[in-house]
Amino acid sequence: MKTAIIVEDHGDTREWLAALLGDAFPGIEVAVESTVAGGLQALSERAFGLALLDISLPDGNGVTLVEWLRRHAPDTYIVMATIFDDDDHLFTALRAGAHGYLLKDQPRERLIEQLGGILRGEPPLSPSIARRMMRHFRQTTKPETGEDPLTEREREVLGLLARGFTRTDIATALGIAANTVATYTKSIYRKLGVSGRAEAALEAVRLGVVKQNG
Repeated sequence: MKTAIIVEDHGDTREWLAALLGDAFPGIEVAVESTVAGGLQALSERAFGLALLDISLPDGNGVTLVEWLRRHAPDTYIVMATIFDDDDHLFTALRAGAHGYLLKDQPRERLIEQLGGILRGEPPLSPSIARRMMRHFRQTTKPETGEDPLTEREREVLGLLARGFTRTDIATALGIAANTVATYTKSIYRKLGVSGRAEAALEAVRLGVVKQNG
């Protein structure tokens, strides 16, 4: 990760987030903006590897930036950094295309670890957000037969992806090679029309892949 943009309206928080990125990705170049308009201008002028976005901004909603990035810069990794931990904000951001969702009230070391996990293929999700997603999974029932485009093996892989398993963990659990997991993951993303693990987790909910425990 070489470049990032932070869109956050509070100056102290911008500096704090920039420092977190510097610790998570040594040598990273960080640009900062404070509004939706400023973010759109900066994003239209150059590409960034990572976008760290607030939701509540003076001139609008940070999800607007997520939607723009999905259309115009699909290679940018998008993470929401916010204080909102409710379902409406969380799932709106993930459905728009955010790859991760972090709460800013976590300890610094945890946030650095979660951001660093991007390079390991781990979506940055605060623990309480991951728990909220799992509750959502458990409350969802399986759709009618015929709506599921995945094979049985792809459903197994998707279920483990949704639970936060790494590629290596999935390979070990299913007794297959890591490269085979990568092939299944690519097929799953293509069939479901998603581009990241967070979106795939939402589709796992829709398809009833993650079932209620016990």
